[in-house]
Amino acid sequence: MLKSLFNWKVLLNLVVAIGIFMGLVWLTFRWLEYHTNHGQEIPVPNIVNKSVHDAVKILDDTGLEYEVDSANYDPKYRPFQVLQVYPAPGSRVKDGRTVTLKVNPRTWAPIAVPNVINKYSGLAFQRLDQVGLKIGDTIYEPSIQKDALLRILYKGNAVNPGTRLPRFSVIDVVVGSGPMRNISIPNVVGLTVKEARAVITKSMFEVGLVEHEDGGKDESDIIYYQDPAAGDVRDQGMQIDLWASKKTPAELRAKVEQLNSIYRMKVDTSLPPVRYEEVHNEPSYEAPIVPAPAPRKETPKPEAPKTEAPKTQTTASKPAASGTEKPKTSTAASNTGSTAKPATSTTTQQPAQKPKAKKVVVE
Repeated sequence: MLKSLFNWKVLLNLVVAIGIFMGLVWLTFRWLEYHTNHGQEIPVPNIVNKSVHDAVKILDDTGLEYEVDSANYDPKYRPFQVLQVYPAPGSRVKDGRTVTLKVNPRTWAPIAVPNVINKYSGLAFQRLDQVGLKIGDTIYEPSIQKDALLRILYKGNAVNPGTRLPRFSVIDVVVGSGPMRNISIPNVVGLTVKEARAVITKSMFEVGLVEHEDGGKDESDIIYYQDPAAGDVRDQGMQIDLWASKKTPAELRAKVEQLNSIYRMKVDTSLPPVRYEEVHNEPSYEAPIVPAPAPRKETPKPEAPKTEAPKTQTTASKPAASGTEKPKTSTAASNTGSTAKPATSTTTQQPAQKPKAKKVVVE
């Protein structure tokens, strides 16, 4: 076996194989050097702080490829100014190498307008400030949505949520100031349903019930009745109900009278208005009623009759019958005669009794 290994034919084939392998390796490296321009390097030019147009022209002249990448906007630099180059300026690269340029954009990166329509103005302002939008003028507009953000204006034009605007753009906002009071209701009788909707919306009201006589939904039907009536005053946002038909209002006079009896109630103003007065009921405290004591009947004591000293001359000549005198009980008793009346007083009444007469014997 060893003898066959050192045979000259075998050795010749081995040498030929090694030679072919070395040749292939040499050719491969030569091809790589030619393809990659080995030993041919180009220095990266210094294009920092140049405009992107000038930088691109310089790279094209030197045979280098380029790729432009926008950085965050920096107001300290000019728009489209080259801020950074990779590889760094002065580095040697081969021909055809791609150089990356960091360029200052023209303005801030655009952002999407958040959906804050019909939201409370305080929360809406906070959300707009978070995304980087600056609020300019605040315009107040009559609306039933008081303190709600109604529209967003950019350069005088309304923008919808999701619209992309440059960061830190100045926008104007329209905020509801509350409903208007005592607005006259327009007359839409005789108009089509479509025209009536436009008039009602323009007058800051809302369309309520729309009843078609034939039960359809044709917008070309003519309005023959409305409630509330034209000329009435209502607040903004109130609904106006409509009755429509393909006939004219004159042809539906009976129907109009029927609706008037329902929605146009007549108020009798001949009677005087009823006045309502507020009565304040204050608690009253009454003293308990104590029955008055019954008057006591007092029996007056008869006064003792005055005994006069008898006179010998005068009394002797008088008859015996004249010697009987009535005792004086009181002034009132002597004036009233034989029947004695009770003495009156401010407090109690004391009946007076006639005292019995006493005999006086004169000796």
